[in-house]
Amino acid sequence: MDKFIFTKQIKAAAKNELCDLVIKNITIVDVFQNDSFISDVAIKDGYIVGIGNYEGKNNVEGSGKYICPGLIDAHAHIESSLTTPDEYYKAALKHGITSIITDPHEIANVLGINGIELMMNLSENLPLDFYFMLSSCVPATDFESSGARLKSEDLLPFYKNDKVLGLAEIMNAPAVFNCDEDMINKIWDAKDKGLVIDGHGAGFDETMINTYATANIITDHECHNGQEVIERLRRGMYVLIREGTVAKNLKELIKVASIKNSRRICFCTDDKHIDDLIKNGSVDNSIKMAIKHGLKPETAIQMCTLNTSECYKLKHKGAIAPGFIADFIILDNLEDFKINSVYKNGKLVVSENKLLCDIDKKNVKQYIKNSIILPKLDENSLFISLKDKNILNAIKIIPNKLESKHLKISISDLKDKEKFVADLEKDLIKIAVIERHNGTSNIGLGVINGLNIKEGAIGTTIAHDSHNIILAGCNDEDMIFAANKLKDIGGGIIVVKNKKVLASIQLEIGGLVTRRDCKEIITDLNSLHKAVNEIAPNINFNPFLTLSFLSLPVIPELKITDKGLFDVTKFQFIEAASK
Repeated sequence: MDKFIFTKQIKAAAKNELCDLVIKNITIVDVFQNDSFISDVAIKDGYIVGIGNYEGKNNVEGSGKYICPGLIDAHAHIESSLTTPDEYYKAALKHGITSIITDPHEIANVLGINGIELMMNLSENLPLDFYFMLSSCVPATDFESSGARLKSEDLLPFYKNDKVLGLAEIMNAPAVFNCDEDMINKIWDAKDKGLVIDGHGAGFDETMINTYATANIITDHECHNGQEVIERLRRGMYVLIREGTVAKNLKELIKVASIKNSRRICFCTDDKHIDDLIKNGSVDNSIKMAIKHGLKPETAIQMCTLNTSECYKLKHKGAIAPGFIADFIILDNLEDFKINSVYKNGKLVVSENKLLCDIDKKNVKQYIKNSIILPKLDENSLFISLKDKNILNAIKIIPNKLESKHLKISISDLKDKEKFVADLEKDLIKIAVIERHNGTSNIGLGVINGLNIKEGAIGTTIAHDSHNIILAGCNDEDMIFAANKLKDIGGGIIVVKNKKVLASIQLEIGGLVTRRDCKEIITDLNSLHKAVNEIAPNINFNPFLTLSFLSLPVIPELKITDKGLFDVTKFQFIEAASK
């Protein structure tokens, strides 16, 4: 903003110049005092300049309606939607999202700094503000193989971008506790610039939380019960309550939220498929859920507006007040959070669920290449020996959670005591992670319980966070077939049975995202879900995202990478079968 526009805004506020837009007689959600009141809201050059009796070039009657700030998603990985920012915004705006804090570590793990640059480039000049936290852990740990490795010096140039707010979720906790030099450099660079540092405190005890807080890590989105929320709030941290496609924590955590502690709580989605976003919403759905669980509507709205803006030092965002950017939502109903229209910088961008702006997509051909290098796979590639072993170590899935359990099964109870074969009665099937970036031929093998697949296999190149190929299936032939087909299409998600593709989606950029529009993506996703129902008729959760998080070795208890089965609680590899 230049001084001329600034002066005009002051004149408009003083009623010495006509406002551009005035919303008349509308009920204003006051996020400062957790209350509502009726007044006019005056806008000039994209900013709110007054609350009171105003006239504008354009007056909109707001009687019987409500106005609240545009919503801010406190933490999201856009790549998890399977779209790029210039497609994502079309769905997000309809749900009142006008700003989003994003961490591009998914694409960074595949394409390195080129991936970060791509996401930044594709987020420019859109009617939704994309802010970036720089990926702190690429790879997440040294217990997996990623397509890139980012050091502190690789991140420094990005801090010149005014859309960069700080350092993204620090998942490599041992690197912090042990004061690893490069990790300390990353933290110090952000701290020295007065920027925000995000945490990832899954399974942390008090000492670990204290250490993160001492390191100036001020947020955590990995709370799984109310006591964990309280422990972080007591230490001055912000808790980001997550409600994504797989990780659904709000119902449990909202129980401890109240007007007393609400100012340190925000809402986020973290990882959300585009079909889930379109159908069920974003943090607007979190607001609805919080209200249903007894939270005052103004307080729930505060949690993804003012709180988030203050947490991430977004000046002039998050409230309906003079001097704040005119990002706002008109609601037909407050209790149900029914969106009538959305304004960005004082301009109407959504009306009655119709997008009124459409930006041409940029050319990104240079990023579209087959990023999959596979070893030759045969009958021995996925062999798990049980000979002379007593215990089968299996990953037990917890539906709609990122956590898993370590299941120990007596091999004497299995049908085959020499090698592992799927046991559908016990819901035990094979899982494999195949390194796809550098041609190492690494294959991590294990067994999972709880996926409910009865035949065939599923596979994807989305395997958090290093994004190797991850497969689960009832037989080796279908798993190998799925891996090779994923290579043929350049990455994506696939469902196979009897060495036949039932459904797939191509994700041509890094095996993570596609440039196609939402309608095509949803068509493919619907086909995938239909195909899954054919091979897993009793499944009641998203199996693709569930599978993709089983390779993340920073969330307890048992996970798997391309280097093998990993005990997160002990931070060490274990054998699939042991004595």
